[in-house]
Amino acid sequence: MTIDLTRRTLLQLAGASSLAMAAAAAARAEGNPQGGGPTYASRTPMRVGMVTLRVKNLDKVADYYRDVIGLTVMERSSATARLGTAGITLLVLEARPDAAIEQRTAAGLYHTAFLMPTRKDLARWLVNAAAHRVKLSGFADHLVSESVYLDDPEGNGIEVYADRDPSQWQWSEGSVKMATDELNIPDLLSLTNTRVPDYARAPDGLRVGHMHLRVGDLAEAERFYHGTVGLDPTRKRNGAAFLSSGRYHHHLGMNVWQSEGAGQRDDSATGLAWFSLVMAKQELLAAQEERLRKNGVKVTALADGLEAIDPWGTRVRLLKV
Repeated sequence: MTIDLTRRTLLQLAGASSLAMAAAAAARAEGNPQGGGPTYASRTPMRVGMVTLRVKNLDKVADYYRDVIGLTVMERSSATARLGTAGITLLVLEARPDAAIEQRTAAGLYHTAFLMPTRKDLARWLVNAAAHRVKLSGFADHLVSESVYLDDPEGNGIEVYADRDPSQWQWSEGSVKMATDELNIPDLLSLTNTRVPDYARAPDGLRVGHMHLRVGDLAEAERFYHGTVGLDPTRKRNGAAFLSSGRYHHHLGMNVWQSEGAGQRDDSATGLAWFSLVMAKQELLAAQEERLRKNGVKVTALADGLEAIDPWGTRVRLLKV
């Protein structure tokens, strides 16, 4: 298949008439924050493991993540679908055909961010997305990374991105510099053949690089995810906070742009069921459990770790790998 991939084509897919408009859309997707390879994101003491979503139409959503993101369907039944790459589960979908769609003003998922191993992989993916006329919601240069935004068929936000080398990240007093600038599309696409898509499936190194949540109160969210879970702040501005482990730019984003004042989530609605933070050291997991219990957080023991619930009902699993 050959395609005519031009800047105009990509702008049409993003519903924009200019790169500035596309960057503005990305800014809305990131709340206009002034914002390494997956090996860096994954070798920190804690990292994001996998995500579980409740969905109304299991087949439609599973097909989307297979066809658009390129994930492999590893298991599938009438009740669940498990998708990933290189034998590693990244996404589980749970069928809830009678569920209401979670409102964007509720606490919950803002987006799941899939981190490409290389910038060339991002370029290859973007060519494939354009070839298949995938609707995009924005793209931008965040200084630490380059990102494309879209939504799955039930409105769950997605970011597909590639990190710049960590040596290019700029830190000052514990805060990393990020922006929402125009993405240099011609430079990105120069890395691949724009006329013949060659992105048949996600690369083996694809991982969930970070999660971005809607929360009801930023200070309360920071107390839980920083003070209790133990992620370190890396940036805060404009109603959002970003946290990480091991000086990654962020493993977790949180915002109140649409959800300020939100109460408890409705477990019967669609959206994020739980996500995991994984760690290689047993002593770190033990320290996490002690910290959670000291802070009065209800902890549920799992075979490979534990589960805690944030102030709005979003479940986070702390797991040993």
